[in-house]
Amino acid sequence: MTIDTHKPGILPCQGIETLIATGAITSATPFDADQVQPASLDLRLGARGWRVRASFLPGRRLVADRIADVSMHTIDLSGGYVLEKGCVYIVELQERLALPAGLIARANPKSSTGRVDVFVRLLTDRGAVFDDVAGGYEGPLYLEIAPQTFSILVRPGTRLNQLRLKAGEPPRLETRSVGVDLMGGDIVGFRGRRHAGVVDLDHIDGHDPRDFWEPLSLRRGELLLDPGEFYILASSDDVEIPVDQAAEMTPIDPSVGEFRVHYAGFFDPGFGTDEAHGAGSKGVLEVRTHDTPFLLEHGQIVARLVYEPLTERPTRLYGEGGSHYQRQGLKLSKHFRPW
Repeated sequence: MTIDTHKPGILPCQGIETLIATGAITSATPFDADQVQPASLDLRLGARGWRVRASFLPGRRLVADRIADVSMHTIDLSGGYVLEKGCVYIVELQERLALPAGLIARANPKSSTGRVDVFVRLLTDRGAVFDDVAGGYEGPLYLEIAPQTFSILVRPGTRLNQLRLKAGEPPRLETRSVGVDLMGGDIVGFRGRRHAGVVDLDHIDGHDPRDFWEPLSLRRGELLLDPGEFYILASSDDVEIPVDQAAEMTPIDPSVGEFRVHYAGFFDPGFGTDEAHGAGSKGVLEVRTHDTPFLLEHGQIVARLVYEPLTERPTRLYGEGGSHYQRQGLKLSKHFRPW
């Protein structure tokens, strides 16, 4: 199978598997069986990283050269390593790219990463921006990791972000507004506890949510967002991604509110659809305020959902084979047991 780079669109899983088979995507270790998602590829941490004193963009230089300017010390993830909140780290990823002409890539945090308030961004050699990979790029991948609310335990193979491959410039098929639900039940959201323990990102259902989260109850259909706090909320409407499309949740326009919504932006084909047995799925919103308290009202628009076409229908849909977030309502990350 070959990749048709003349048809603009996001590559489905079979296209990503072709790139792996032809050597356009390689890895330091064998790929995991579930690493390729319906329209994205999970990326895995390597063993070597650095605690750095500042974030950076490589510009015209290699990432390794820039790390030498800002590194405080090298870290070894081999036996598991705690990345502390309030600190910034750079870690090598196991995957490497040799993109053919006509293909570009874009990275985003995984849903589970955003829901524990871990800020991650992809770095490439000579990259002028975070998360975007230029066509024809050949080289290693690095991940900037900055835990905000909880310290996290990671290892080689931990998956914090994902890569979406695009042929050409896919058209925007639709942009939908996303409102927030503050009337959905006795608990309308969760706020992260500032002095909680460590979250082991490879321990599924392994943490008591009461140790990490404070539930928020309904009060006049409003929620006062405090500066510097992190919230988990749900969308007021169901989210559905057609089987021949993918979507990305984009941050809100700053003119609409003094907060940031949704670190993790990719929605794969089939999310929330009847065909994938996911009807009734909400979008979970990760909300962090800026410097000013902000009063959020029920139904208020907090984000945009941008839909783009796939180059072809994927051979599997979101949720097939199991998913922690299909048919979700207000839901914490998969690391926590049900409330």
